[in-house]
Amino acid sequence: MKYQPINKELFCHNRRNFARQLKASSIAVFHSNDFMPTNADGTMAFRQNSDLFYLSGIDQEESILLLFPDSKDEKMKEVLFVRESNEHILVWEGYKLTKEQAREVSGIQTVFWLQDFKQVLNALMSEAEHVYLNTNEHLRAVIEVETRDARFVKWCREAYPLHKYERSAPIMHYLRAIKSDLEIELIKKACQITELGFRRLLQFIRPGVMEYEIEAEICHEFIRNRSRGPAYSSIIASGANACILHYADNSRECKDGDLLLMDFGAEYANYAADMTRTVPVNGTFTKRQREVYEAVLRVMKAATQMLVPGNSLDQYHAFVGTVMENELIKLDLLNESDVRNQDPAKPLYKKYFMHGTSHFLGLDVHDVGNKYRPFEAGMVFTCEPGIYIREEGIGVRLENDLLVTKNGAVDLMKNIPLEASDIEQLMNKSK
Repeated sequence: MKYQPINKELFCHNRRNFARQLKASSIAVFHSNDFMPTNADGTMAFRQNSDLFYLSGIDQEESILLLFPDSKDEKMKEVLFVRESNEHILVWEGYKLTKEQAREVSGIQTVFWLQDFKQVLNALMSEAEHVYLNTNEHLRAVIEVETRDARFVKWCREAYPLHKYERSAPIMHYLRAIKSDLEIELIKKACQITELGFRRLLQFIRPGVMEYEIEAEICHEFIRNRSRGPAYSSIIASGANACILHYADNSRECKDGDLLLMDFGAEYANYAADMTRTVPVNGTFTKRQREVYEAVLRVMKAATQMLVPGNSLDQYHAFVGTVMENELIKLDLLNESDVRNQDPAKPLYKKYFMHGTSHFLGLDVHDVGNKYRPFEAGMVFTCEPGIYIREEGIGVRLENDLLVTKNGAVDLMKNIPLEASDIEQLMNKSK
């Protein structure tokens, strides 16, 4: 892996917390992700299952974690299974974890080769009453490919039909929503790498540059700083493209007078950063562009003040909607009387600001967490208001990552330029 070794206490801490949530006499099983196919014999780059990584730190395919806190055998309370290597695998794929390396990474002392899994599981199932199975229960998940976890769910229920089955996902969503100090440091590292990428771009962007050239600069800076690359597909949207929320082509020429909306973030040790900045291609905002930019920035600053313990996402988004309405009225995009008489179920501001303001952030860009759970210290959210005026070809979105603390929100991207004047100054520094 490109990233530096992680303190295994992170994963030991996570397993202890998870074990406390289980019913008595319970086994929980977590599988790694598959290598996903492309075409012919091709595969996509491997990305570990977030839950398995959270509990073990193992970043390798064909790995299984088995937790049995009430096992009568102390050595079988935590068991890890990893792929056994051989000369053929070494030549064609490279090094795999040894048992000792797996112990060092995870803090789990009992490590078997993968082929021993069914035999070990069978011996332990006779002691267990409940089995916790892992599934992807993210609200936005569209699941069309069967995962290793899903295949195991079917096999296990057929092989052991008389056990009582439980879901791991609610526990994982609850635990993963609160970041430990070690996790926060990893997210900060991802944010720092993202800052390096953005500062590089401020000296690179100019009329005539292609959106994909900007994307290439991002990848270059990320990888050279130990990131695997972007945590998600970078959005590099110039001109009217900025009004397409999930624009992905990144193929247009950036032209003089355009705004350029860039939504990107580095991944570090599987943890994500998520940032958006909107800049003038020629280095100077027009009067109208700046008006819209400043309006979005005011909404962002107001929203940040609401990311405090006790608030909820529904309350938060309702507040942000009201602030956005006032800004859109000032921009002559909404009429004050129309807003007063609008259908509350169909707020008028949605024409210009149609997405949510914040989402959980962590091992996944849209991280797991219960939207109805009040904010608590240790949660990390994005804050990303935007205004999109299709008829004017103007799209502005600004986004930072924020840690909720008992004393208010801490901006993990506070060092990344955000004020319009700072953006202009840095872009024109070498001109």
